[in-house]
Parts: sequence; structure tokens; C-alpha cells
Amino acid sequence: MTKERLYLFDTTLRDGAQTSGIDFSVDEKIAITDLLERLGVDYIEGGYPGANPTDTRFFAEKRTTKAIFTAFGMTKRAGRSVENDPGVQMVLQSAADATCYVAKSWDYHVDVALKCSNEDNLESIADTVKASVAVGKEAMIDCEHFFDGYKANPEYALSCAKTAYDAGARWVVLCDTNGGTLPHEVAEIVNAVMQFVPGSNLGIHAHDDTGHAVANTLAAVIAGVRQVQGTLNGIGERCGNANLITLIPNMLLKKPYNDLVGLGIAVEDLTNLTAISRSFDEILNRSSNVHAPYVGANAFATKAGIHASAILKNPDTYEHIPPEMVGNQRRVLVSDQAGKSNLLNELKRLGVEADKADPRLDRLLAEVKELEAQGFAYEAADASFELLARRRLHSVPDYFDVLSFRTGVERRYNALGERVTVSEAVVKVEVDGATFMSVAEGNGPVNALDLSLRKDLGKYQGLIADLELIDYKVRILNGGTSAITRVLIESQNKKTGKRWFTVGVSENIVDASFQALVDSVRYCIFKADELETA
Repeated sequence: MTKERLYLFDTTLRDGAQTSGIDFSVDEKIAITDLLERLGVDYIEGGYPGANPTDTRFFAEKRTTKAIFTAFGMTKRAGRSVENDPGVQMVLQSAADATCYVAKSWDYHVDVALKCSNEDNLESIADTVKASVAVGKEAMIDCEHFFDGYKANPEYALSCAKTAYDAGARWVVLCDTNGGTLPHEVAEIVNAVMQFVPGSNLGIHAHDDTGHAVANTLAAVIAGVRQVQGTLNGIGERCGNANLITLIPNMLLKKPYNDLVGLGIAVEDLTNLTAISRSFDEILNRSSNVHAPYVGANAFATKAGIHASAILKNPDTYEHIPPEMVGNQRRVLVSDQAGKSNLLNELKRLGVEADKADPRLDRLLAEVKELEAQGFAYEAADASFELLARRRLHSVPDYFDVLSFRTGVERRYNALGERVTVSEAVVKVEVDGATFMSVAEGNGPVNALDLSLRKDLGKYQGLIADLELIDYKVRILNGGTSAITRVLIESQNKKTGKRWFTVGVSENIVDASFQALVDSVRYCIFKADELETA
């Protein structure tokens, strides 16, 4: 059987942004885009240019290197030309490679929401698609409320899909916007649509309001659609969207999907899946779902008893796949070989040479597990992990020793008589036997420490000239008066655009922050030093 190509369309940065409590910054969107490219999706829908300042800034330049950069918008309003519709034009003029316009496909919504005729809505669909094609962008139409619209008026819903396809849309996406459709209904309706639009031009966009978003998507794939839309970890409005982290391994590892369709992701690429999922949760500053399929900490966990006894004899007895395939680990039989396999994969990704027979690898693995038990999260802090690994397996200098640091917060009146709160930090470091002490003021203790640490590092000062801290997240890992705090810092080289994450853990939030700051500076020096000596 010849496999047909299935395309993965990620809408984390657009539809996922509708999640309650989530508000992406431009920097977070860039970091998430990097994760999505690492995952290997085909399309990244970055947002809605013109709808808000964040999305407009994000689409000011192209943000992808491999995936098709896609902008979301709405079809032109009835009674206006495409040229005189500002919303359409913002999308067309953005740096996107493709456009995905949402169109009403339920006649009830055409009447109530758009307040225009059914014919006017069809004209808007056709004109918007043609405008996108005319400027050289791949055109897509999201048929909003398609399944509800089909149940109410199948003839009109089908006419919307056919109009988009006939106008030149590469993809016509059938959206279960309210999330109330069940898998057998999805299959039946997709089969009906395929009488007018080929499956190779159809997509599915499912919401999880009945808990069937993944199942509905799989049903649509079996029926013939060849684009699937979803989000990282299933985030999205209300109950969320179809979870790509679950869908991808299902389609690569489970029959009949792995016989029917092929993805732009190889089976061996799944070893990154758990790390990507957890890194995304760290960016959101939330705890990962321990019960998530494939990637959750409990996805391959078994309590003591008959199940554990069976797993110890043969893992296949209670595991549907080996956890290493998706970068995860079992919790009962935590074999050194399984842990080592994951470790070797991550070292390879970071370019750290390692021999699986090297006894230092076992010691590194044990140290990583101990540190993670204390609260460190290396899935989301690859720079801190790389420094640790290189120190244990090779030789990486510390470049400088921190002799001491202190910080204070003061509320006072400034020269204008305004009451202000300022922080001051003093950092004393030693570089090649010479002592440097720097003082700086900041708008908080961490900012002050950052400025003071980077003020004078002797001969290394030039190597950190382009370093800047761009994000800072704090997570309290347990309660009580002696709460353990984890700090995740994102840094960037302004000249190269390279970003990295470092982590610190302590009962003291300032101490945890300083650990992450020191790792960030050392990593910056290491990478610059590596380039100079290459």
C-alpha cells in the first residue's frame, strides 16, 4: 500500500492562545516556534496579524526556517472589496508564507453573526481565497462550525467547502468549533464532503468538549482528510484542542494509521516528544500533566504488585510501546539502560560526544536523577544540562568563581520627591586570580544581580557584550515555610539571536535566581569561546 502524505498544522500560537490564563509574549511565541520546528510540524499558525500588537509584531518578519509560517484572519466582510478590508490586507501583507482565513459555514451564523445573505458569504470566501493566491501565499479556509452547519443545512455547508476549493484553496479545513461532534458523525460527514472536495485538500480541526478531539481527528484521517490541526499538549479554548503530542505517536506507531499515511516526522524523532511537551509546560510556567498519554510522568508507571512483577519479567506485558520510543521512562523498572538511552539521545542533540560504555555516563545519569528529585528541570533548561554534562564527560572551565554576592531592597524618595523602590546588588568574582567587585542598581533584586554580575568579568567581558536576559519564571515546588523554588531564565545573544534556558533551585528565591544567572553567563562565554577556538 502506498502511503499518502499527512500534514501537521499547529495552532498553539493562535487557537491555543484562547486558553484561559495564557497570554503569549512575542519572545514566548519565538521560543514556542523553536519547539515546534524541533517537533517537525509542517505548518505553524502564529496568530492573527492586526488583531493585537503582539501578533502584529510577531508577523513583522518570518519566524520559521522549516515549517510553513501561517497567518490567521477572517474572510472579507460583505459589501467590501478585498482591497478595502483592513483585516484581510494585514494578513496578506504579513511575512507569512500561507494564510488561513476563517469562514462561516453554518447558515445560522451567516444570518446572526455576519448579518448578510448566504450568497454574500460565498462571495467573501471566494474573493478572499483568490486574493491570497494572487499575492503568492498558500490559501486555506477554516470552515467554522462546519459539522453543526452540515447537520442543520448540509447543502449550504457543502457549498462553502466547495466554493473555497474551486477558488483555489490548498486546504479546506472542517472545524468542529463547538466540539460536540462524535467520531462516527465525523466519518460520515467527511465522506459526504469528499464527493465535492478531494481528501488530499481536506483538513480537520477538532475541539475536546466531549473528550473526543483526538478520536475525531483519527476518524477524519481514516475517512480521508490529509491535514490535521492541533496544539501542543492540547491547549485551547474551553476544553482544549486536539493534542498533537498524542496524535503524532498514534499516527506513527499505531495501525492502520502508520500503514495509511506518512508524516514529515520519523519514528526515531519521537524520542524528543516528552522533552518538547515538558519544555512547553515550563514556558507556560505550569506543571505538566503526569497522566498525559505517552509523555506524562505516570504514562509508564506501575504500582507494586502483580503488574510490577510482570513488567520486571517482560515490559510488554503492561506497556503498549517501549517508553524510550517517546523519550519517556517507566517508573517501576527504571533500568539504567533505558535512562542511559534517553541521556545519550539528548547529548547527541546538544552535540556532546559520549560513549555509551563510558562509566562516567552512569555517574552523570545518577547525578541528573538526584538533581531532578531536588527540583531541577533539565528538559526545559538545555544550557544548564549541557554545562553539567560537559563538566562530567569532558572539560569545561568555570571561567570565573563567585566569591560572594549580596542584594538589598530599599524604598526611598528620589530627587524629585517621588517614592521609589530600588534594589542594589554587589557581586564579587575571581578571574585568573584577580578579584573584581561590581555594584549595580536594578528594578528588583534579580535585575540588580544580573547587571552587577555582567558588569566586569575581566578578560571575558567582551564575550558577554551581546547577552541579555529576556524571560524569568518562578515556580514554587512545595508548600510551607521552607518551600523549594525553581527559577527558569531565558537568555539571548542579541547579535546571533540564539536563545538558551538555564535553571536554579533553592529554598531561597534569590539564590535560585543567581544559580540560573551564573549558568547563563557561563554558557554564553563557553559558546563564544568555542567559536573562537574552532
